[in-house]
Amino acid sequence: MKTATIPPIRVAPEFRVEVEGVLEQGESLSQFIENAVRQTVLKRKHQAEFLHRGITAIEETKRVGGIAAEVVVAKLEAKLDAARRTRSQHH
Repeated sequence: MKTATIPPIRVAPEFRVEVEGVLEQGESLSQFIENAVRQTVLKRKHQAEFLHRGITAIEETKRVGGIAAEVVVAKLEAKLDAARRTRSQHH
């Protein structure tokens, strides 16, 4: 498979020096940039998948009918109050 080139980017000389200053032993600037780009691509893919799952879950909840947020919050507050009461009884 042929390789492709990512377009070069212009940066301030001070920033290039800063980047070069964080390179690990034996790491080239090209390797650093490729790694940074790969990590950013992966992060964005994960974010997109997360959003897709969330939207799907919301749509499914609307379709089948879900529990109102107020009910969920009330149940959580009751659990929190019970935990606080238990904790205060032991201290």
